[in-house]
Amino acid sequence: MFIILINYTKPVEEVNAVLADHRAYLDTLYAQNKLICSGRKNPLTGGVLLSNAKSRVEIDEIIKNDPYNIKGVADYEVIEFTPGKYHEKFKEFVE
Repeated sequence: MFIILINYTKPVEEVNAVLADHRAYLDTLYAQNKLICSGRKNPLTGGVLLSNAKSRVEIDEIIKNDPYNIKGVADYEVIEFTPGKYHEKFKEFVE
């Protein structure tokens, strides 16, 4: 499982110009069962994605194709982890 931290590198106005494309891209990832959840950071300095992609290579491909990356408005930090404990309703994402 992966946490992808998105950090804006441009003013929010420039990021917002790409937001609709970014959200449409996220919709495709949800349809492919590659994302569990996503949202903006508070304060608004970027976003967070929780992914159950199968490999770091797959995560790198997700980042490569993100409109935020393509337009150069964000950087990414990836944290890979293995859930040791989780709520029973989360089980389908872990196994």
